[in-house]
Amino acid sequence: MPFLSGSLSFERFRVEKFDSASFDQEHLDLMHQHAAGKVETDSAENVHTGFLGGAHLFDQDFDLEKNVINDAVHFGIRIDTNQIPAAIKNAWLQMELAGLGRDNPSGVPTKTQRKEAKEAVEQRCEVEAATGKYRKFQPFSLLWDHGYEMLYFGGSAGTASGHCADLLERIFEIELRHVSAGTIAQAWAIEADRYAEMDEVVPAAFIAGPSHGSVAWANEHSQAPDFLGNEFLLWLWWTLETQTDTITIADDTEVTVMLSKTLSLECPVGESGKETITAESPVKLPEAMQAIQHGKLPRKTGMILVRDGQQFDLTLQAESFGISGAKIILDEDTEFDADDRIEAVRTLCDTVDGLFHTFCDRRTGADWHKDLSAIQNWLAPVPQRAVQAA
Repeated sequence: MPFLSGSLSFERFRVEKFDSASFDQEHLDLMHQHAAGKVETDSAENVHTGFLGGAHLFDQDFDLEKNVINDAVHFGIRIDTNQIPAAIKNAWLQMELAGLGRDNPSGVPTKTQRKEAKEAVEQRCEVEAATGKYRKFQPFSLLWDHGYEMLYFGGSAGTASGHCADLLERIFEIELRHVSAGTIAQAWAIEADRYAEMDEVVPAAFIAGPSHGSVAWANEHSQAPDFLGNEFLLWLWWTLETQTDTITIADDTEVTVMLSKTLSLECPVGESGKETITAESPVKLPEAMQAIQHGKLPRKTGMILVRDGQQFDLTLQAESFGISGAKIILDEDTEFDADDRIEAVRTLCDTVDGLFHTFCDRRTGADWHKDLSAIQNWLAPVPQRAVQAA
């Protein structure tokens, strides 16, 4: 599965209230007891989640040597659904109604006949669902890192991740908190004793005009400042264009950065729409610069990161800090086993977070106004820049 080979795509969840000192056979036995396929899904509207051993769609084998690697457990979760597609149910209903209404003088089914048709379709759905022909299996790869108290979910946050989180919370009596740009920023602020400053942060005005108090894509159910992910990508873009392509992070290691391959931008007030640019270096194209000069903010970008000789190619989603299409680039002579692979996942996340922490330090520091002024000048049209320089 992807965490042990191939490219990586995942969202992160913070694991809370897991009291065990390490993963042991007891935890794997729990997974085996609730393995995918042990509970049949015969009803018409049913969703069942179960654990997978991680090797393939029907893997129900769980073993310490196989699943516990480098203080992390690698496994899968399968979501089984047995639902009749809405288009098929509607077709059956129309066929029933046509048959029942055929002998009516008006040719239109009566209220009683409509009710009869609905009941007939419900019965047919139960019969068809029992055959299993509409059953679908959707597997997801997961990595639960004990030392980092982190769950890596091999997919994007949404209904599927919710089903998987419910299963893990129920079976292991833990709590999972989705990691986003805002929660990373808040956690950093607590560690750095900058929480008061972080609490006062509002969306910055990078171009002339009225400032906006929020962004159109903000999660109304979250108080975390996820908009900082968008500002981080813009700050990173400005830094690479005007200062340096190498950024020192908190542990004093240097990260070389290049924005590449894809760039998605959107108007934060929802007025001028979205734009996606695909190129070897999209930020070098004039349409990319024009987009941010008109107030759009980056929502997703491809990037290449090099740290301590290790290279990662990935796409980063600004608000969720979800990573997709990540590739670990190695020399041909480098030996790389499962332990190294999991360590590389940690390094990748530490590197992305380290860059973001550097931005958070600037964003909540006394010199942020200097950065903001410089970015505003960088984004200003050429004649305006000349006036400001004069």
